[in-house]
Amino acid sequence: MTSGRPVLVVTDMQNGFVREQSAHIVPVVVDLVRRWQAAGGDTLFTRYLNYPGSPFERFFGWRRLQSSPDTDIVPELLPYAERGATLDKKIYSPFTPEGARLVERRGWKELYFCGIATESCVLKGAVDAFERGLTPWLIADASASHAGTAAHDAGLLVARRFIGPKQVITKADIPEDLLAGRVL
Repeated sequence: MTSGRPVLVVTDMQNGFVREQSAHIVPVVVDLVRRWQAAGGDTLFTRYLNYPGSPFERFFGWRRLQSSPDTDIVPELLPYAERGATLDKKIYSPFTPEGARLVERRGWKELYFCGIATESCVLKGAVDAFERGLTPWLIADASASHAGTAAHDAGLLVARRFIGPKQVITKADIPEDLLAGRVL
């Protein structure tokens, strides 16, 4: 992984988050990651790990993503995850103490966010990058919500308000040098 290059943050593409409302994003993200890595780009895969007594369990009554296979990265992305960095987290954001050190150590200044769920973990990562003085990009057509289109659209609306309207992009807006080829 090359220090100082932008990083593609592949957010929580885990079995437990892929449902009818979000499954369409899997091949889109696989193609994006494949092309990003083929161009020599850095990738960071995050995995959300719920735990007994977590705020998600206490406040939402949500007990999913506490063990395999729910916590596993979707099989289609496993070969790519092995070539990138993986960060386990118990919060929405990748900016855990370990994640923040990784970003600093690698010199990542531009972070391109994609994955699941637009309105929570993808959004929170982009906002946290913004608040750290980094440059966040949220790739709208490579993100989805397991709660459906309305939640995805709400996340994009809030992202435009939090990180800037021009920071919410599509795959076609990604600079050519970051992708091998331009077939999207």
